[in-house]
Amino acid sequence: MQYETIIVEVINHVVNITLNRPEAMNSFTKQMMNEFEHLWKWVANEDDIHCCVIRAAPGKAWSTGVDVKESQKPGGTVVDLDNIWHCEDPGNYLGPKSMNCWKPVISAVHGMAAGGAFYWLNESDIIICSEDATFFDPHVTYGMTSALEPIGMTYHMPLHDVLRMVLLGNDERIGAGTALRIGLVSEIVTLDELWPRAQELADTIAAKPPAATAGSVKAIWESLDLPRSVALQQGLKYCQIGNPVGVPQVDRAALMANKAKKYTVR
Repeated sequence: MQYETIIVEVINHVVNITLNRPEAMNSFTKQMMNEFEHLWKWVANEDDIHCCVIRAAPGKAWSTGVDVKESQKPGGTVVDLDNIWHCEDPGNYLGPKSMNCWKPVISAVHGMAAGGAFYWLNESDIIICSEDATFFDPHVTYGMTSALEPIGMTYHMPLHDVLRMVLLGNDERIGAGTALRIGLVSEIVTLDELWPRAQELADTIAAKPPAATAGSVKAIWESLDLPRSVALQQGLKYCQIGNPVGVPQVDRAALMANKAKKYTVR
């Protein structure tokens, strides 16, 4: 597929996905939804890809959600409101987990991340941001119920912080420091360091056995929809399935014997 709204590059088992509509704050359209639907299916089935990075073309925004102007054009709407009983959430196509893609995903955020941008953030495994990043949800300010994106974000952020973001709308933004404090992001870097740092993290993950990383991501995310005891029982099955597959992919004895192995402290 020839992508028009995103740039896709594979480097050393890592796929870098760049939202590429800087003229429209990297907002998403029906076209971008279609492209992500195709992309996640391809990534899920491409064994050479071990990790993903979502980033955005340089500018004021990482993404401001749906492109309202484009959606008002004929055929441009992202939700078919004329057939209300068959409406689908745009996040079903934008998010990797919704598309059954269990490769680890890192989001590298700069500038504004608003509204529908949380469809990607909600399904990311690691989120880092630059010092200029801000996060907010404008729906209520514009008289719209905010439900889908913030419900997904309750798995990343404390409930009261999600509600504050939703209810204050355009009148308050979550800065990078607060995002780190409440657990929305795990690391803050300078803007110049953002993409290299995301690549560094992705390379580290991609070097690990892919059966182990994908299996871990799948087990942990699926547990969120299950009672604790059921989640543990299902998790055990994933260990029984995934661990034997992962054995020949690494030399465990050599790894354990390497006492000089370096690591970073976060």
